[in-house]
Amino acid sequence: MAPELEGKLPDLTEAQRAAISALSKDDAVIAAPVWLAQRAHVPNDAIERQFASQDPDGFWREKAKLVDWMKPFEQVTRFEPPRHEWFVGGKLNATVNCIDRHVFGDRRLKAALIWVGEDGEEHTYTYNRLYREVNRFANALKKLGVRKGDRVLLYMPLTPEGIISMLACARIGAIHSVVFAGMGTQALRSRIEDCAAKVVVCSDYTYRRGKKVPLKPTVDEAVRDLYGVEHVIVHRRGSRPGDAPFTFESEREHDFYDIQDGHAIHCPPEPMDSEDPLFILYTSGTTGKPKGVVHTTGGYLVGTTYLARAYYQITDSDIYWSTSDIGWIVGHSFIVYGPLSAGATIFTREGVPDYPSPDVTWELCERYGVNVMFTAPTAVRMWMSHGGDAPSRYDLQKLRLIACAGEPLNPEAHRWAQANLVGQSKGMVVDNWWQTEIAAPVLGTLPTFDARPGKVGKPVPGADVAVVDAAGKPVSDGEGGLLVIRKPLPYMLRTIWNDHARYEKYWSQIPGVYTAGDIAVRDRDGYFAVLGRADDVMNVAGHRIGTADVESALLRHPAVAESAVIGLPDPVKGEKIKAFVVLRKGVPQGPGLVASLKDHVRQDLGPIATPADVELRASLPKTRSGKIMRRLLKAVEMGQDPGDVSTMAD
Repeated sequence: MAPELEGKLPDLTEAQRAAISALSKDDAVIAAPVWLAQRAHVPNDAIERQFASQDPDGFWREKAKLVDWMKPFEQVTRFEPPRHEWFVGGKLNATVNCIDRHVFGDRRLKAALIWVGEDGEEHTYTYNRLYREVNRFANALKKLGVRKGDRVLLYMPLTPEGIISMLACARIGAIHSVVFAGMGTQALRSRIEDCAAKVVVCSDYTYRRGKKVPLKPTVDEAVRDLYGVEHVIVHRRGSRPGDAPFTFESEREHDFYDIQDGHAIHCPPEPMDSEDPLFILYTSGTTGKPKGVVHTTGGYLVGTTYLARAYYQITDSDIYWSTSDIGWIVGHSFIVYGPLSAGATIFTREGVPDYPSPDVTWELCERYGVNVMFTAPTAVRMWMSHGGDAPSRYDLQKLRLIACAGEPLNPEAHRWAQANLVGQSKGMVVDNWWQTEIAAPVLGTLPTFDARPGKVGKPVPGADVAVVDAAGKPVSDGEGGLLVIRKPLPYMLRTIWNDHARYEKYWSQIPGVYTAGDIAVRDRDGYFAVLGRADDVMNVAGHRIGTADVESALLRHPAVAESAVIGLPDPVKGEKIKAFVVLRKGVPQGPGLVASLKDHVRQDLGPIATPADVELRASLPKTRSGKIMRRLLKAVEMGQDPGDVSTMAD
């Protein structure tokens, strides 16, 4: 997410400069497999990038042909910073692209969604069945008075009903806002209030590491005196269509399936202007108030449809698995809208990727023949900590591509995944960078060119990306600076819900460009490395040291699988560094290990970056999207209230 910095933007830390120097000396590559490049949707990325650079309107006009339009657009784009519009005058509906065109084409009986629960429950939805289920629930919402532009908040885990609810909202033009099923009462309430949700749809519970985690009590508390919420729809897990009606105590509560009884399986899709909002997705901000990122229908769908094919190489013959959740932007773009628009079969699983054992992910890949996977670097490092035995026990020859995003993919984890996860298929592991605010890849490694571990890749075709100093002046190749996007992309946010001034900061920190808030470096061949947040810095004895720099140094130690670093108050230095480390499987915890870890950082980054303390742990606290909760680690160390920790995976 973009920072909300005031005044001068921060300079590079000394450790970031050291990391840039180290990257410039590492020319190791992972060669793109010829067979993978030959089947790529974009076989020649250089030609595609040249097309986008020389004729950007023509480029996006061509990509818009991947989408079915109810009314053709009149103009590709209008850009008056910070305002940008795409496919002006065009009308479409996301669900027509994700469902109807497959149902009324040759994919009617093809599996659209395969879902597996943590408890082993399995369900498969063909495109035809998905069409019927989405339309039934869309008609039920309409009967409750939901109309185009109304907000419907979804507090649901990764279940078919959660995906159906998203699509049903899109069908009738309601704006959905999915909140991760696990956020606490105050977090949920603040989002309901901010978007003025008319309806809340929830599940009664979710599963987490074998335990039932109640969700309904959180909703009850959150909406207790919110009179603007007219209806609460509850998916009672275990209930199915045709079950006996259920009686709720509150008049505004309804059963998910009861309200669909008797509703038609056809619901006319609402024609949506290209710039009409499709959804609001909240992300945290430095002020503490959640930011409601608004994505619109036309540009978002064109971008995610194109990149599902071009970047993730998803075809209509693939089984595709994203280990994310519908509560995050990855779940919106590359569990639901992008892959369904491309006509793929989506595999989803509710639950964490190492429960009930480290084998579960690979057993499922073998059983269902997964071809393409999207996951987080933290998941890769977790699998790496268990060793290569688990994936080697299963047939992964069909798994040709693994894409990682969410935070930097360190070279050691990249190489391990290349050898152990796609080694059987001689496939490829690729990195990519984007944000909640930018709903699809901006930087990445396409399977048509070599990967460079430690570097995320090149700008995707159509993206104009640069590294600049605090004044907005481009820096030389090999020098670090702030990552900016010089021209808008169709799949970027349009505003912050109820706070357009907050949106304008993205384009005003450095006037005329979008400031992403990350430190990056570009090499002479056009590869970018994203080094971490510009505002995630410790100050040790007057030296600015990035947490990501020390973490990366620790990850280069052969004993380390995962690491997290925080700054703690120190009476002499101002701040001191504490590191939390998860070891690789089988590494003995001898008396010299901690000293070895400190020496490694000292030699890598210099004495000032050496952790004052290293704590060895079995695991690190993470959100469900795989990001380490450094805030929680720091609060515990300082004896403070950690605040809302409801997004924790465990």
